Amino acid sequence: MTENEDQTILKDFIVNAIQDKKGKELIVLDLRDLDQSIADFFIICHGTSNTQVNAIADAVDRETRSELQEHVLHIEGAKNSQWILMDYGSVVVHVFQEEYRHFYNLEDLWADAKKR
Repeated sequence: MTENEDQTILKDFIVNAIQDKKGKELIVLDLRDLDQSIADFFIICHGTSNTQVNAIADAVDRETRSELQEHVLHIEGAKNSQWILMDYGSVVVHVFQEEYRHFYNLEDLWADAKKR
């Protein structure tokens, strides 16, 4: 498998895990054509409570580990569950509470990215 195929499979597993936990307003930003991008994909969603934000992040971690043997490189924000960032290298997952998602507005910050 090529690196591009691996990234796509990882992205798809993450999207499915988020959908299984009813993540809201799920969006995938394809950053591959942008200069100076820090990853190939940003996956952004939000939950309606700390509990749901944690459940989404846990499902992403569990599914990628068990199905792909892929381990998250770094996690930020899991203690307060307002914005959990999960770094898989080529794929970065952002799980917000809704108010924090609107405040940080990553979709506008990366507006040149293709939305998928």
